[in-house]
Amino acid sequence: MQQFMVPQFIDAEDKIFGPITTRQFLIILVGGGAIFIVYKLFAFWSFAISALVIFALTGALAFLRVNGMPFHFFLLNLAQTFRHPRLQVWDKSLTTAELRATAKAQVEPPPPAPPSKPALSATKLQELSLVVNTGGVYQAET
Repeated sequence: MQQFMVPQFIDAEDKIFGPITTRQFLIILVGGGAIFIVYKLFAFWSFAISALVIFALTGALAFLRVNGMPFHFFLLNLAQTFRHPRLQVWDKSLTTAELRATAKAQVEPPPPAPPSKPALSATKLQELSLVVNTGGVYQAET
């Protein structure tokens, strides 16, 4: 029997600079570029406030983990939840009589039962088991 190497830590990201992964490095690089652009465009106080916001967002995206997942997955799940909430609120604007009438109108007849197959005889089952056991060498007599 052959032995195979099973990969162990497949969810661990590769480190490039000490404890910093490639994803974290790219996020920090983009954040630093955004801070540089803000530095060139704004006055000092607006730059300082914008730089703090960008720095905090960059740090959160690069290093923060929520429930063991990176923060950007949390943000994506949050946006998806706000876009398509699963909570469905019942708005009872119809009366009980109107609801009963609507329910009766929407009732569909049950689908027809599928046709049943005839039961196999004991001799047919024995022939089939013999074909399976012999790997198809035995040919049933038809």
